[in-house]
Amino acid sequence: MAAVSGPKPVTHVIFDMDGLLLDTEKFYTEVQEIILARYNKTFDWSLKAKMMGRKAIEAARVFVEETGISDSLSAEDFLVEREEMLRKLFPTSDLMPGASRLIKHLHAKGIPFCLATGSHRRHFELKTQRHGELFSLMHHFVLGDDPEVKQGKPSPDIFLAAAKRFEGSPVESDKILVFEDAPSGVLAAKNAGMSAVMVPDPQLDKSHHATADQVLSSLLDFNPSDWGLPPFEDA
Repeated sequence: MAAVSGPKPVTHVIFDMDGLLLDTEKFYTEVQEIILARYNKTFDWSLKAKMMGRKAIEAARVFVEETGISDSLSAEDFLVEREEMLRKLFPTSDLMPGASRLIKHLHAKGIPFCLATGSHRRHFELKTQRHGELFSLMHHFVLGDDPEVKQGKPSPDIFLAAAKRFEGSPVESDKILVFEDAPSGVLAAKNAGMSAVMVPDPQLDKSHHATADQVLSSLLDFNPSDWGLPPFEDA
């Protein structure tokens, strides 16, 4: 969709997970629509954009406050109710288009890469249980309940923690490329001094695209050579 503004060769990659590698965002939408329907309210994309990428409790507070239901449903109770429904859905998570190809390519070429997700461990394990082989190729994981992640995205905490755990660290931030789908995640990457490729949901308002260094409609459209990475063999 958009070209990179000037060459910025990178050596390391950090992936977000929900909505980027795994098609899980639809589950959150589905469950939140069901809960809001009880209050005769609807769940829209402007609210979803504010919630995406954040830690669960932070997203829950946004949800109950922005929808005006905080007097009837606390953020904590919302999470308990949502959890019950999500636990049944997460194990059915599918990979997003291009995710497997890109991860296997980076692994084959010896490019260090890791995962930095706001999901806590229990959800991470449910979401990835069908894709263990692919996720095992990651150098390391930083999850939302990691003690080093004091604040969720758009704070840079999770990406700075991820960068420190590569072998031969510290890795300079400007040598790291972050893949994100959420506006808060792109902001977190930029706040960490890293470059960001955004692969947004087509329903996300385009005003959120401006912060990213590159915007793609799918991981299938990613050209590693844009970032000084080895090209795909099948390119």
